[in-house]
Amino acid sequence: MDQKGQEHTHVLEDGTVVVHHHGHTHSHTHTKAVLNRLSRAIGHMESIRRMVEEGRDCSEVLIQLSAVKAAINNTGKVILQDHIEHCIVDAIESGDHEALEELNKAIDRFIK
Repeated sequence: MDQKGQEHTHVLEDGTVVVHHHGHTHSHTHTKAVLNRLSRAIGHMESIRRMVEEGRDCSEVLIQLSAVKAAINNTGKVILQDHIEHCIVDAIESGDHEALEELNKAIDRFIK
């Protein structure tokens, strides 16, 4: 579906609401892979919750949490790569400097 010129609203972790327009069509080649990775991470988190409920060893829980953190970080990298290859390239070609500012903010939040 063409999203040219649509307004998007994001609520940041601190509650800040950001509204922006994209002057390009979103075309992400890795959406299915990202959704699969997120589904696996969600399933993994559910199994960790069960581990805690069952009173499993804290060290085991921490190891599993570490694995989920790594999976989420790797998923973020795929999203970032896709965003740069498609959205940012389009934004630069159309002179959309706001998209670059938003990318910088997103990267800052992601790597905290």
